Formats: sequence, structure tokens, C-alpha cells
Amino acid sequence: MNTKKFINERITQIKKEIGPSIAICATSGGVDSMVCAFLGHKALGKKMIALFIDDGLMREKEAQTVSKILRKNGIRTVVVYTAKDFFRALKGKEDPEEMRKAFRDTFYKTLGKAAKKYKADYLIQGTIAADIKETKGKIKSQHNVLSQIGINPKKYGLSIIEPLVKLYKPGVRKVGKELGLPKVLYQRMPFPGPGLATRVVGEVTPLRVKIVRKATSIVEQELKKFKPFQAFAVLLNDRATGIKKGKRAFGNIVVIRSVESKDALTAIPTKIPYTVLEKIQKRIVHEIPQITKVLYDISPKPPSTIEYV
Repeated sequence: MNTKKFINERITQIKKEIGPSIAICATSGGVDSMVCAFLGHKALGKKMIALFIDDGLMREKEAQTVSKILRKNGIRTVVVYTAKDFFRALKGKEDPEEMRKAFRDTFYKTLGKAAKKYKADYLIQGTIAADIKETKGKIKSQHNVLSQIGINPKKYGLSIIEPLVKLYKPGVRKVGKELGLPKVLYQRMPFPGPGLATRVVGEVTPLRVKIVRKATSIVEQELKKFKPFQAFAVLLNDRATGIKKGKRAFGNIVVIRSVESKDALTAIPTKIPYTVLEKIQKRIVHEIPQITKVLYDISPKPPSTIEYV
């Protein structure tokens, strides 16, 4: 791929499609959406608004971190706080597909309201080739795939532009680098659109998300030097007996997940030294009182997927 040519073509395409209208760019802080934000800004300037939806399912301090980077680069940025709406939509749902569909519906309704408020006619979003392939293959529904599976975006009052839809992750990173994104962004680990909801097996509640957010932070800190493709923690629905302060404790189970991959379509587990796994286990159990057991997942993709939900 000629990266410079790709960028110039997409800038021309965005300008042509949007014309004098205003666009919003759904920006989660992940590589794909941040590349779209920078690309859209180059094409539209102040006519594009980077919209960060703080749905209560993001990493620690993600809204502050992402909005700071965007504004520092001159990108018009708005943060919308909607955690209550998302947890209400997810309440009582344990089936992964039901959860993903509930998230998707709330996500686009939120974007539709924002589009109306800022009089935007277009939505720029970071759908990539792997999202469509997995959704069409019925492996799992990606939240940002609509028209490709027969859902009309007009349902939400939006016309959608997907500049990266033909690229896989390595291509997106190249575009990010060429656009001048900080290395910490274009080399960042993938983070799912539904956020930490994909790392909670069973019902997604504020408390369960808080637990997995803290555990994920510990895993990311301790595995940073290994530079895995993706590393995080998962909170299982099962519980296990443990011992806390000399007494029986019936607590939660956390799984450490770390994989190596190029395009997220296949993956192998990271061979983490046992001493590192021990350190992660001790930190998780010590810093998160609700946890009694920590496991390490050695499953490749396939037959497993990278995320759990």
C-alpha cells in the first residue's frame, strides 16, 4: 500500500462526500478511531467534531487522556457522559450477542442525538476490514458494522463514512504514523468498541466493570515491556472459594489474556515468564479484594477469540 496516496485519496473522498456540512467522528481512543479523527481533521478542520462517548466502559482516565491528545493537535473535541444509558441498556443481559446489540443500539442513539445537537449530517467512524469479516462470518457482531449486515444507518439519523474499511490493523498503523500521530497512539494495543463490556462474562454492572478496569490496568502495566499485540484482564461469571485474612472468601475469578497477532484474525498466547505471572497474580489479589483466583489463558485464535464476549 502506498500510504501517502491512500491518505490523499481519503482526504479528497471525505471533502467530496461531506462538502460544506458538519461531521462528527466517533473517537474511542483506539488506533482505528484516532486515525479517523486525524484524517477527518486534515480534510475538514473545524467542520469535524471528535466525539468521545464516556460510556463507563473505558480504561482508567481514558476520557481525559484522549481529549487532551486530540485538543493538543487542534482537533475540535466533545466528551459526552452517558454511562447511565449504557448500564441501563446492558442490565440483565448475559448473552454476548444480546450485549453487543444493546451496546450498538445505545451507541448509535447517542451519536444520533449528538449529530442533531451539533447539526452534523455525517458520521466518520473507524470500521476496518477485520470488523466486517468477523461480523459477516457470524463469529461476533462488531458494534460499528451496520449497512454491511443490513442495518440502515438512517435509522439513527446518520450518513456514515468509513475511510479505513478496506484496511487491516497493520495498514491502519502505517496510516497513523504517516499522519503524524504520536507513536504511543498508532502503536497502541487494540481496545474493543464496547470497551470493558467485552471483558466481563455475565451481566455488565458498574461494580464488575470497576473490578476488571483495575485488573486490566495492572496487566497492562506489568506486560508493557513485552509489547504484546493485546493484553488485558477478564472477569468471569463463576466464583471460587479462597482465603482472605485467614477466613473463607467466596470471590471472583480473573483471567489474564495476552496474545501476539498481526491482524487480529489469528493469534497465539504470549509466552510470559512465570515470575511475571506470579507478580501480576499477587498484585491483582492484593489490590482488588473481591478477587480470590487468577488464571492465565493459553488459548490461540482459533479456536478461541481474543476477547471473551
